[in-house]
Amino acid sequence: MKTATFSIGGMHCASCAARNERVLNKIAGVLKASVNFGTHSARVEFDDAAVSESSLYAAVIRNGYQVLTAERAQDHKDASQRELRTVRRRAFLALLLAAPVAMLAMFEIELTWMLAGHNLSTWIQAVLGAFVILGLGWEFHSGMARQAINGAANMDTLISLGTLTALIYSAWAMAAGGYHLYFETGAVIAALILLGRYFETRSRGQASEAIEKLLDLGAKTAHLLRDGKEEDVAIETVKVGDILLVRPGEKIPVDGKLIDGKSSVDESMLTGESMPVGKTQDDNVFAATINLSGAFRMQAIKVGEDTTLAQIVKLVADAQGHKAPIQKLADTISGIFVPIVLGIAFATVAGWYLVTGDIYQSIIPAVAVLVIACPCSLGLATPTAIMVGTGLGARRGILIKNGEALERGQKIDVVVFDKTGTLTEGRPKVTDVVACAAADVTADEVLRLAASVERLSEHPLAQAVVRTAKEKNLGHTDARDFASMSGKGVRARIADAVILIGSRRFLQECGVPLGEHIRTIEQYESRAQTAIAVARNGQLIGILALADALKEDAKAAVARLHNQGIQTVMITGDNRQTAGAIAAQLGIDQVFAEVLPQDKVEKVRLLQQQGKRVAFVGDGINDAPALAQADLGIAIGTGTDIAIEAGNIVLVKGHPLKVIEALALSRITFKTIKQNLFWAFFYNVAAIPLAALGLLNPMVAAGAMAFSSVSVVGNSLRIKRKKLT
Repeated sequence: MKTATFSIGGMHCASCAARNERVLNKIAGVLKASVNFGTHSARVEFDDAAVSESSLYAAVIRNGYQVLTAERAQDHKDASQRELRTVRRRAFLALLLAAPVAMLAMFEIELTWMLAGHNLSTWIQAVLGAFVILGLGWEFHSGMARQAINGAANMDTLISLGTLTALIYSAWAMAAGGYHLYFETGAVIAALILLGRYFETRSRGQASEAIEKLLDLGAKTAHLLRDGKEEDVAIETVKVGDILLVRPGEKIPVDGKLIDGKSSVDESMLTGESMPVGKTQDDNVFAATINLSGAFRMQAIKVGEDTTLAQIVKLVADAQGHKAPIQKLADTISGIFVPIVLGIAFATVAGWYLVTGDIYQSIIPAVAVLVIACPCSLGLATPTAIMVGTGLGARRGILIKNGEALERGQKIDVVVFDKTGTLTEGRPKVTDVVACAAADVTADEVLRLAASVERLSEHPLAQAVVRTAKEKNLGHTDARDFASMSGKGVRARIADAVILIGSRRFLQECGVPLGEHIRTIEQYESRAQTAIAVARNGQLIGILALADALKEDAKAAVARLHNQGIQTVMITGDNRQTAGAIAAQLGIDQVFAEVLPQDKVEKVRLLQQQGKRVAFVGDGINDAPALAQADLGIAIGTGTDIAIEAGNIVLVKGHPLKVIEALALSRITFKTIKQNLFWAFFYNVAAIPLAALGLLNPMVAAGAMAFSSVSVVGNSLRIKRKKLT
């Protein structure tokens, strides 16, 4: 079995994706084909002994679409950028030209000059309207033609029929000396739909941008050691077994293990946890993580597509390549609605001609049927609600990247929180300072001495101690003879005193008795805090407790979710004791601890396999695959760019309570979309019989259509007045 992934160009709606999927699945040898309209991509599992990849491409091309393979990724990117520029230019030109047509018709403005028996105002409406409908809206008509050839219908069919009916009838009425013209109707419809297409096209590059940002994280060169000499080489040329040098502040080029030296490494890209990890000989290191302190030599173990970073890239691509669970409602209904309307219009012409024998009287009722079925309100139903909803969200610090996010977020069963940077602040701080009574020192003196030594260290815990001392204006004393024992603690001399700061194991190794204070240290550790002991001249003088503090509204957010009947889950790379302590503080229902990046995706899938709709909230690069896999990905805006790209919704301020608002906004907006679609079809269903019976002329039909559009827009504007909390 083989899997092929390629991009499909020319798809304009969900029914286009469904058609391509049906065509691919009918090919002998294809086991499973999935076409994703959101990413304009196809993922096909097939037996390469029975069918070739070129046969898959040929089937899509015969279906009237274009194929762009992975080998032409840059061509695809360039084509997407050109398409965006073209659609933007076409949309705003259509709006610019449709505006005077609508103004002239709405206010019945007549100019002084006459031309061929008609006022110049009428000619302006006819020429500009025809250019917008036929020229700028040509993609609708060509799309309708492709659908017709294959015996199908989609939104292009509705748009094309509506605008062409308005244009052709108006041209016929103008030639026949009629007074009721609908050039402005067709022009405005085409302009609004083109504007919607522009917004859709603009958001289409999400998947490729996310993957590109991931790839940019990797180092571009490496310091290769060969025959005692150092040589800078391209990362692509590094082979398994090569010996590499990594200096402080540099990205680690590939996955490997230390063979000489020691350091602290920032692995937050990989684990999502803020604490640097001490590395010594034989420890594993990973590509794109950052060496913070000492230089070291390493041996390459995994390169290229085998690195952990490359696997994360693959996970993101796979998660985004699968189809969204919810299809576009309007396109689904349109596939049924259009053939019915066409049948009614044809029956109307035939019936009236049989009764009257007058072609004029036969065409007018049929035109009224088509005009009342014009998809203006249907076209506005979804985009107006999304525009108002996303506008309200932006003002509330909630950035909704597409309408699909609103659909996905309107009903969620489980919210999965990544711990670091989402429920916590993402950086440690001192929570408690305990002074030992026997040492005859104050808590401030313990903190001041510790900060005086830690000023010489770059470790995040040391920086947290220094920050706290500065906030209390405690000052410092110069330290000398500073030495750092990686992963254990530090030693320095202040005046004539030797100061030791570090873990209880470090102090015990140095011969410092801890006595009953061991229980104090254990109590802090049981509450998910890091305890640091401070000794002077071999005597314990105090204990500092540090923790990655919970965000202020984290507990309230969990409680709100519970009140709404939504289950909460926390996922973290922390050990089980620490994770359990934090979950208990917040009231989290379920905890996944000691989880690696690839396991985060599996945990989300596990919940989905239980029939639950999952929202994932995270901010780290390692969260990107899980954000993409979840039914709804909510990225914290204070996190990394890749998480923001992979998420469906971005919370700019990063507060957990914003998750509640985002879900509420999704529910409100999606409910409004359904209401809009109901009213859009209600006018059609109620008025089509009247039009077919000749009781509704095209002008009244156009008025009813306009009223339906006004009601849809008005209903969408009500979202602004809704409360999200």
